[in-house]
Amino acid sequence: MLEALVAKRVLEAYVSSGFSDRSLLLELETNHIPIKRKETEWLSSIVKGNHQGIVALIRGYEYTPLETIIEVDGKKEFPLLLLLDSIVDPHNFGAIIRNAEAFGATGIIIRKDRAVGLTPAVAKVASGALEHMLVAQVVNLSQTINKLQQDGYWVVASALEGAIDYREFDYRRKIVVIIGSEQSGISPLVRKNSDVIVKIPMIGHVNSINASAACAVLLAHIHSIRFPR
Repeated sequence: MLEALVAKRVLEAYVSSGFSDRSLLLELETNHIPIKRKETEWLSSIVKGNHQGIVALIRGYEYTPLETIIEVDGKKEFPLLLLLDSIVDPHNFGAIIRNAEAFGATGIIIRKDRAVGLTPAVAKVASGALEHMLVAQVVNLSQTINKLQQDGYWVVASALEGAIDYREFDYRRKIVVIIGSEQSGISPLVRKNSDVIVKIPMIGHVNSINASAACAVLLAHIHSIRFPR
């Protein structure tokens, strides 16, 4: 909630009678946020999961134009974007946002259809990281990839087959990392239009990990290559 407060996104707060975090209440008062006392049962009826005695009504998240994200990213020493190919699980998307923010990505590009958008569930899992992440929504991934390539980006897609070891590529350049859907991975056309296909070798009995975990592995490696100790 503190991240949303800083971003001036909180409109109203509902707190239970037993809520005792004085520092958070002071922050709300300092920012002139209306505070309404409610019974714990009422809070539980409008929020799934553990609300910890406080619920905030926040302004909805807006998408950022792709051109703006490219412009902002281009000012960095090592530009880095993510492109998600049909991620539908809000928990995966929220975790990916956290990964992207933690490892220095500027923005995330998602499909307008057949994919989860910026929902309350996504924002909750992102745990404040969404306040620092630009998200663009596009109609056509292939056209978007082409535009990014024209702007000098190397498009690196993650897949299980027909790919090089992810540690064999030099990420010290403008990079777009593509993460595929939970069920089918990257689509054939997106794969065809990518510059490099990388895979994460595994030695266990399970030969795949979920989208957000794969994203974390790739972004951590890219960060270690770009910023060695």
